[in-house]
Amino acid sequence: MRIELTASDGHRLSAYRAGPQDAKRGLVVVQEIFGVNRHMRHVCDAFAAQGYAVVSPALFDRVERDVELGYEQADIQRGLSLRAKIAPEQVMADIEAAAAAALPQGAKRGIVGYCWGGTVAWWGATRSNSFAASSCWYGGGIAAAKDEKPRCPVQMHFGDQDHSIPMTDVEAIRAAQPGVEIFVYQGAGHGFGCEERGSFKADDAALAQKRTLEFFARHLG
Repeated sequence: MRIELTASDGHRLSAYRAGPQDAKRGLVVVQEIFGVNRHMRHVCDAFAAQGYAVVSPALFDRVERDVELGYEQADIQRGLSLRAKIAPEQVMADIEAAAAAALPQGAKRGIVGYCWGGTVAWWGATRSNSFAASSCWYGGGIAAAKDEKPRCPVQMHFGDQDHSIPMTDVEAIRAAQPGVEIFVYQGAGHGFGCEERGSFKADDAALAQKRTLEFFARHLG
């Protein structure tokens, strides 16, 4: 269902909420550059089915409300344009609001993100104290922030055929963060976890999801 959140700077944004209200563990699910669209709601529902209280904040509400994009070139360009208008500090304010909505302070929460959200999930580990674990799927901006210090366990997933994230970036992240668990999927491209994209690889998506669930089970209980 849709809920309304209020960030620390007073900004009001919508979010998608799923999962049991009495859950003992929560997740913030961070969107790609396509908004909290049908795919992101599907991702949320899958985690909710595993017993998580899930909140996915609509980060584009800072610029334009109710954005749900597809995966054509025009959608990509529009998503990139919207993302460029939002400062990292604003993103993190919205993420903190989502974390508070997922579970009360003191409860164990994780953060998982995809594409742009993969980078934001890294920020959640390095720039926030709200999370006990972070799973980052093909975050293109992680390499630029690779020297930030994570405050919780982190897991990452990359495809070796991702033309937007060269393997040199992945190796640089690995060198800078030896404590981070990094998985590389052979033959997978960017967005391999999205069932609506041409780059979708069902086997790799299922394996990455299995690893993500096991990771959260270890660190969130």
